[in-house]
Amino acid sequence: MPGMDKVNQWLNFVQQLLYPPHCLLCGGAAVERDLCAACLLDLPHNPVACRLCALPLTAQEEGVCGFCLKQPAPLDGSIIPFRYAAPLDHLLLGLKFSQQLPNAPLLGGLLAEAIAAREEALPDCILPVPLHPARLRERGYNQALELARPVARHLGVPLRAGLAVRLKHTAAQSTLEKRGRRANIRGAFALSVEGGELPAHIAILDDVVTTGSTVNELARVLRRGGAQRVVVWACARVP
Repeated sequence: MPGMDKVNQWLNFVQQLLYPPHCLLCGGAAVERDLCAACLLDLPHNPVACRLCALPLTAQEEGVCGFCLKQPAPLDGSIIPFRYAAPLDHLLLGLKFSQQLPNAPLLGGLLAEAIAAREEALPDCILPVPLHPARLRERGYNQALELARPVARHLGVPLRAGLAVRLKHTAAQSTLEKRGRRANIRGAFALSVEGGELPAHIAILDDVVTTGSTVNELARVLRRGGAQRVVVWACARVP
């Protein structure tokens, strides 16, 4: 209703006047997406990366990284706009382990902007990496799902969190080296009986990709289930 739109605009104006947005990193005055100008400039972008796994590359290495050439992943591409480094790591750690849920709209908005800028065909749905029920009870929320909500809203892509489930309550991947991560995550996911027929094109969404073991394992499950194209969207990639 036109009248309600004017009321909402006025309420938003009053809220901004009384409670101006502050930077989630330094506490200063925010200018865009809850960040100040300085912190926005400090974000560690990932401008040149492997088109399959998003591993940061040099300008001379542009294309596909050596690891993906030797051992192709079950992925058709990745969009991961930042490197896992300061100050972005502070926002991601706060979201994942300290219940700093206001970080999710900020990080999800930044990710959505990067995806839209690529002008690639959007997937049929977004699948946030599932947590095991025990880990979900322990944490109280799934950080991948919290990130996926603003991404889905910004891009207009359906969110299908129920397509897959996590079967194994694995050790935290961050505590393991690369080979141990692959073994730890093997067989951890399965398609949900409630998920129905898989869409042809699926974007797996996670907060951070380290070695790629988790997203690759989930992608293999989706491929076996009939998905024709699987891509990964994440906020940050560990170099």
